[in-house]
Amino acid sequence: MYAVGSTAVVTGAAHGIGRAIAERLVRGGFRVVVGDVDPALTAVADELGVHAFVGDCASEEGAAALVAAAREHLGTIDVFFANAGVEAGRGLESPESDWALSHEVNVMAHVRAARLLVPTWLEQGGGRFVVTASAAGLLTMLGSAPYSVSKHAAVAFAEWLRATYGHRGVVVQAVCPQGVRTRMLEQAGPLAELLSRDGALEPDDVAECVWTALGGTQFLVLPHPEVGDYFRLRAADPDAWLGGMGRLQARLDASDPTATFEPTATTDPTATTRSRS
Repeated sequence: MYAVGSTAVVTGAAHGIGRAIAERLVRGGFRVVVGDVDPALTAVADELGVHAFVGDCASEEGAAALVAAAREHLGTIDVFFANAGVEAGRGLESPESDWALSHEVNVMAHVRAARLLVPTWLEQGGGRFVVTASAAGLLTMLGSAPYSVSKHAAVAFAEWLRATYGHRGVVVQAVCPQGVRTRMLEQAGPLAELLSRDGALEPDDVAECVWTALGGTQFLVLPHPEVGDYFRLRAADPDAWLGGMGRLQARLDASDPTATFEPTATTDPTATTRSRS
């Protein structure tokens, strides 16, 4: 476990899982910098007694500014929690802007942060990069194609990062919960029951699981242990897995008339965005 005075950066920390992780780190003696695009972050930082960076950590410029501000405030960054995420769009009708936004926030934000952090960690002999991916990154999320695809990519990037630099002291972990009582679950509509089939956790529950994981090096951090069983089933028999998911989709189609394919001309990248942290 990390010593009192260790340092961390948490993105997407204005709400939900990110805020809970930041709070748990502070209670554990970490010095923390929090980041988010939401100005509500300032009040969170004041409450926790940490330094806030209000800005877009997904962009190349924003990621560089966040890391520079954190290094100025903390000196070094021991752990980086790439927690900020967005759920935009639904199915094939999702506009290009939703796909682009999902890729930028859910994937490229991680790539850009790692570019800035890993070289220094290699020089120092180690560091830790923790990605909040979602069970969708291991399985899928019915009704949300951009989210599912981008979260799969987030897990894939974390795997690559771990395989490439793990032997040189860089620990990489992927946190993959199912339903968590955040704004995303509140806005999930008919999907909420599916996401909560194994129980909806509180953000604090996920944060405690993440805190425990900091004492080890396991790659997958599963606040819902059942996700591990589903992941193994998916790998062992993809056809059986997809057949089961298809039956679940049929149930959703029957209960949600909006589940049909309806092309839209929406171009506003925030129009269907349901969560950013």
